[in-house]
Amino acid sequence: MVQKLDTLVETPSQTAGPYIHIGCMPSYAGNPGSFDQEIGESPIAEGAKGEVIEITGEVRDGTGWALRDAMLESWQADAAGVYPGQAGADPAVSGFCRFAADHDTGKFTLRTVKPGAVKGRGGVMMAPHISLWIVARGINIGLQTRIYFGDEDNGSDPLLSRIEQKPRVDTLIAKKVGEGKYVFDIVLQGDQETVFLDI
Repeated sequence: MVQKLDTLVETPSQTAGPYIHIGCMPSYAGNPGSFDQEIGESPIAEGAKGEVIEITGEVRDGTGWALRDAMLESWQADAAGVYPGQAGADPAVSGFCRFAADHDTGKFTLRTVKPGAVKGRGGVMMAPHISLWIVARGINIGLQTRIYFGDEDNGSDPLLSRIEQKPRVDTLIAKKVGEGKYVFDIVLQGDQETVFLDI
């Protein structure tokens, strides 16, 4: 007989920081030697095809303060829009990276290849994008969002087209500031709050 569990309540969630770096990025947290190489140190290896780009930014709280203990993970397709493990994927693109904000400035940097457009369900094309997961002190559940690129045609992307408040689409667009250089800031709340995804 299965016991009914209608009398139990959910326990409170725990904040993700400030200790997340110790377990996920020990060398970065000042505890080198735990791993020969940090997990997810780079999403690309030597010889990756496509344009190598650098995305910099900050994770800001509602007051505009850059969080200096934010950790991010990224997932992406290769320059041809193919994910690792799929037929024809670039073997030099793992598509996964784990990186953190700088202790002193709060700025993060992601060096990767610019992804291509991805074929989604039913053959619908998604604009080039990078998926992000963000955690930091005070964030109880990791936040999901995406980076799109201001110099790409994002008009028919199925996710962006579902955002009803059109000015908020801009919060998902990385601004090109130079050859292969983009800026993308993540705002947790308040004015210009980034669109977060429930996926």
